[in-house]
Amino acid sequence: MNIKKVGIIGAGTMGNGIAQVFATANTEVLLLDINESSVERGIQTIEKNSQRLVEKQKMSSEDQLQMMRRIQGSINYQDLSGVDLVIEAATENFELKLKILQQIDLIVSNTTIIATNTSSLSITKLAQSNSNPNRVIGMHFFNPVPVMSLVEIICGLQTDESTLQKVLQITKLIGKEPISVKNSPGFVVNRILVPMINEAFFVLAEGLATAEEIDAGMKLGCNQPIGPLALADLIGLDTCLAIMEIFFNNFKDSKYRPAPLLCEMVAAGYLGRKTGRGVYVYS
Repeated sequence: MNIKKVGIIGAGTMGNGIAQVFATANTEVLLLDINESSVERGIQTIEKNSQRLVEKQKMSSEDQLQMMRRIQGSINYQDLSGVDLVIEAATENFELKLKILQQIDLIVSNTTIIATNTSSLSITKLAQSNSNPNRVIGMHFFNPVPVMSLVEIICGLQTDESTLQKVLQITKLIGKEPISVKNSPGFVVNRILVPMINEAFFVLAEGLATAEEIDAGMKLGCNQPIGPLALADLIGLDTCLAIMEIFFNNFKDSKYRPAPLLCEMVAAGYLGRKTGRGVYVYS
């Protein structure tokens, strides 16, 4: 599968990370967002993150320069007309993602693969309004994208085998390790991970231990590289809550009830690292 150019919708944390990975793998990238300032922030983040690799001697200055030259910013969906693959990486909101996927469908060719970087939403539902739903698939990257090896590949009911095989190959070509999972809320990793994070908020609210002690306990006792509360701050508390609400609404099982403390913190705007405050305070 020869991917010459990939379009990425959303220049935020996930989008710019995906763009960096593809550009590093010698692929032309179109990074698109709703306004110029969002696109510029995304490109600046890629430059900043790749500069750290140069400083650590994990990338040469010349390689970084060539990588940055492969990234083009845009606010115009029409620029997607020539891409081989589009990855939607917007906020975890069904209506927003559906609208974006519908816009993509109007512009790209019938042979263009359309992927969504959803972490919990149904690929089958997102694909149903597409004119060619058999080319719609889920590519769930993990944060931070340049560092994390895993990509969950999720087929909807309509996704055909050739689309799956092409995307598995593409994922390997950009240096990632794919796993193919069935379409179900949260798929595999978040189905296990986010309820654990949610339970950590219940434990914190009950005063069983401090946030630092909870995280230390899971790091030292379960060999996790980061504690669940610190991880929630990294993911974004709003994203964690959105995923738990999807679980609760789909499974109708009380074990997926979002922790009241998590709900309260999101209501207060304490969303984690991206807002400077979550469970912990960030400068």
